[in-house]
Amino acid sequence: MNKYKPHVYVLPEDDANRQLANGFLLCLEGSNIQVLEEVGGWIAVLECFVTDHVAGMMSYASRFMILLIDFDRHPERLHFARGKVPEQLAERVFVLGALSEPEELRAALSLPYESIGASLAKDCWERTDTVWRHELLSHNAAELERLNASVRPILFPTSPLSPRARTPHDL
Repeated sequence: MNKYKPHVYVLPEDDANRQLANGFLLCLEGSNIQVLEEVGGWIAVLECFVTDHVAGMMSYASRFMILLIDFDRHPERLHFARGKVPEQLAERVFVLGALSEPEELRAALSLPYESIGASLAKDCWERTDTVWRHELLSHNAAELERLNASVRPILFPTSPLSPRARTPHDL
């Protein structure tokens, strides 16, 4: 990945979140997104972001970061997490995750994590919210709107309405 060109890092809380992100990633072509190693807890995600990634984001203005956490049925966690993001990076950092835990989402949708991630990518590609509106994901709406405005052109450089547009594969 070229750190001087627009790119996205995903910092997952745990293995389940990593698998969701990998499912999303499998639907993309190119190397402008990287799923980092899981760090073991939502607090650990915030600590890792602050200690290991803030400086890099300050150095590389084209870097975006998705903090992928479990909300553990605490929607106010978004406000807490956003409070850890330096103001000058606020427009390039996004906090997403299942309202409870990915395990509950997997059970509710009766799909493996990677298939859920692929379905989320398909929703983003097609500009739909079939999976994103699920009760365990709908709390992400505001962050998703911000994310789409900033990151969609990086992840999906062609429009699905374009005659040469590619589609996410294996959906």
